[in-house]
Amino acid sequence: MSVLAVVLLVVGLLLTLALLAAVAAGTLARMDGATYPAAITRAATAFLAVLTLAAAATGALASVLR
Repeated sequence: MSVLAVVLLVVGLLLTLALLAAVAAGTLARMDGATYPAAITRAATAFLAVLTLAAAATGALASVLR
């Protein structure tokens, strides 16, 4: 398996997990009585938090593996 294929699979998995977290956060916010704009804001925050965490973990792993 080439490196490009592995990178694409990992990126796809990461985006899927980020979208699942965003949907869960938005759904829970609506169930809690939040308005639609507030629920979308919470979903966007969760999506970006997952991506930020993944970027930080990637940076940490890259520095350790060098």
